[in-house]
Amino acid sequence: MVVPPYFAPRPAPEPDLATAAAFERLFAATVEWGAGAVIDYTLPAPKWQFLCYLCDHKGIVLHGSGRADIQEFEPRQSNDVNEFGNRRAVYAASDGIWPIYFAVMDRNGGVNSLINACVRMVGADGGRQGPYYFFSINADALPRRPWRRGTIYLLPRQTFEQQLPRPHGEGQLEVAQWASLVPVQPLAQLPVAPEDFPFLAQLHGHDVRIVQERAARNPEGFPWLDD
Repeated sequence: MVVPPYFAPRPAPEPDLATAAAFERLFAATVEWGAGAVIDYTLPAPKWQFLCYLCDHKGIVLHGSGRADIQEFEPRQSNDVNEFGNRRAVYAASDGIWPIYFAVMDRNGGVNSLINACVRMVGADGGRQGPYYFFSINADALPRRPWRRGTIYLLPRQTFEQQLPRPHGEGQLEVAQWASLVPVQPLAQLPVAPEDFPFLAQLHGHDVRIVQERAARNPEGFPWLDD
């Protein structure tokens, strides 16, 4: 499977057995603390790795926000070129890095356009590669370093449905986006800072006008990069 050059792979390495055991203990303690608990994260492994482990092994999806006081998520109308992402729903990700992007990008600091993705590639034989990522904000905001502290909310996956895969060559792209059409209460939350986002130094910048023109001509032309 050919990976488009604009996609970046998840940072290595995978957690070793000792790290995975520490993740298991922390998650068990989080469940015991009860709904809405704030996770006191002191492990040496990066927070994104812990969050990825929960998505991969614990049936958790994640939502990133600049707010730390959300008790329940209500479905809200989104605005997306994709039909799945353009509904009244609660949106979350089955990936530990993607939601950190939303948590730490400061909309009040000049970020008014976000282009992003988290996908796995599925071959015709069922083999899977990834995940792969792309992150961009409006280029005029980048010099201001518009970052903030944010919160990742751990949500139960039961009421969520995953976006259907998209054709890609002879295989498919599996998108890590999920949606719930009913309200969802978080299981717990994890504070994050800009330095917890591993792609901060690789963040792309785009011209909003050019992207809008290209997306109108070709909605499937993600990520509509500038020439």
